Amino acid sequence: MIDFLIIGGGIAGISAAARLSALGSVTLLESEDALAYHASGRSAALYERNYGKPATVALNAASYDYHKAAEVLSPRGLMLLGRAHDQAAFDEDFAQMGLERITLDEAAAHFPILDRAVITQAGFDDRAQDIDTDRLVQAFARTARANGARIVTKAAVTAISRGTGGWAVSSATETYDAKTIVNAAGGWVDQIAQMAGIAPLGFTPLRRSMARIPAPDGMDVSTWPMVFSAGETWYAKPDAGALIVSPADEDLVTPHDVFADDMVLAEGLARFEENVTMSVTRLLASWAGMRTFAPDRTLVLGPDARDPAFIWCAGQGGYGMQSSPAASQLLADIIAGRTPEIPVEMVAALSPSRFT
Repeated sequence: MIDFLIIGGGIAGISAAARLSALGSVTLLESEDALAYHASGRSAALYERNYGKPATVALNAASYDYHKAAEVLSPRGLMLLGRAHDQAAFDEDFAQMGLERITLDEAAAHFPILDRAVITQAGFDDRAQDIDTDRLVQAFARTARANGARIVTKAAVTAISRGTGGWAVSSATETYDAKTIVNAAGGWVDQIAQMAGIAPLGFTPLRRSMARIPAPDGMDVSTWPMVFSAGETWYAKPDAGALIVSPADEDLVTPHDVFADDMVLAEGLARFEENVTMSVTRLLASWAGMRTFAPDRTLVLGPDARDPAFIWCAGQGGYGMQSSPAASQLLADIIAGRTPEIPVEMVAALSPSRFT
């Protein structure tokens, strides 16, 4: 019998597999052909430790040493832009992200296409860094496999039943007997819970759309920071010689392989154009991913309040990549009965029991 059967092979599931494989036997089931296919493979891939709710920020900070040791970080920087009419939103974001105020001259040196006719203020954080998401996923996968974990792709879960000795989890080709289920199924976590007879917690999968556009003519964008508007109505980030621009949409969807909505992208790109001196004349590519949140927009980590053999590892939202080292370590610490690294009040804020 398997000690830990992990459902979901995104960053949540594969990081949990790495940590839990030191505590017992692990099998991970991923419905797609490869790991990190849905939200994890479509991440903006930024490490910004002050991004998210307080418990998420605690996980971000506790994850830094792992990211650094795994050599998945590289310099990027983050800049917040504000206009006269969004002062309140700018002030809130500026304080929450712990930014340093910079002049418009300094902002234009970082981001030469900002429109100084409309941008009135800017904040900057040079500590924000890019995350090599593939390298991070593979680092966790190597650890899991080195500890004997089995990773099975193309293994969508079709049925779950509870017996006196544990769980029986079926895919189209095989049934797995396990002592403990770890529900790391991203947008599908509530569906997996219902299959297992566990009360869903009310997760909402939200679509986030992205467009890759050509860099402005003659400009090298490689050293530009990631740029957010006040209130996060759009953001932009260099990517392989081009720019990724997102309308920062959060449209409720049913969990599936989502794609970008042309009208949502057009509206977001129009908001981007209102703040810069370039026009968007064509797209190089577009895509979308799901950001799945719990009702309070904080991760859910730990055993279900009614059945401790059902572990939640869910609600990563847009924070999964940067928080995964500490989130997965917290899961392992809870299961092993060890004292977590993050403060006890943060552990409570992440616990599934907060919903009961």
